[in-house]
Amino acid sequence: MTSVEVSEAQGVRYLHFGSHLVQGAMRIARPWSLELEYTREMMLPLLLHPASAWPRSVLQVGLGAASFTRFLHRHRPDARVTVVEISPEVVAAARQFFRLPEESSRLRIEIADAHDWLATTRRRFDLILVDGFDAEGRAGMLESAPFYLNARSRLASDGMMAANLLTRNRSVAPVVARIREAFVGRVLVLPPCGAGNTVALASNGDEIRVAPREWRKAARSLKAETGLDLSPTLARLEPR
Repeated sequence: MTSVEVSEAQGVRYLHFGSHLVQGAMRIARPWSLELEYTREMMLPLLLHPASAWPRSVLQVGLGAASFTRFLHRHRPDARVTVVEISPEVVAAARQFFRLPEESSRLRIEIADAHDWLATTRRRFDLILVDGFDAEGRAGMLESAPFYLNARSRLASDGMMAANLLTRNRSVAPVVARIREAFVGRVLVLPPCGAGNTVALASNGDEIRVAPREWRKAARSLKAETGLDLSPTLARLEPR
């Protein structure tokens, strides 16, 4: 059983799993926005697929405070989102405190171990978001080579995975190496966020090449459409 706690400070509601680690956040006045920096950076695939019809299908591994769920439900109304969350307590907390949208043809919640679920499903997804940790910040099999190989096998031909990797007390190099092997090197690792998160993007299609001019144009359109501002992320990427 997961120990779920909720705190609030300066208009932001936070989710914890029985420790000081923040497992998700929601600005109460703007519940559809992405409050934490790494959650915004995990939306970078939207710049590589700027059409508003993409993604059509999303797998969200780890529900947390339902940040991705709310954002996609509001700004990608044609997308079908499947959330796989191991803890029913987290789902209950998201419904009570974090405005988790009701299940419908657009949103499906699965209570399951995501590693096992991904190994058995035959469904394909345009976008897979991986953000699953326990109270100590451990992801277990969600950072294993078999998990990443299964993730790639369940992506559409032009699909992408965005994974949150914690960097507070360790190097993420071994995890990044597993992702690179699974995706044959088609990986972009963003510079670490200030809060101890590193986001890795992986492509099942073309190699990810940083294209500042095209990405800035797409970022302006995305901000106008959704309010999501990815220009700080692009500024951090350009020196590379």
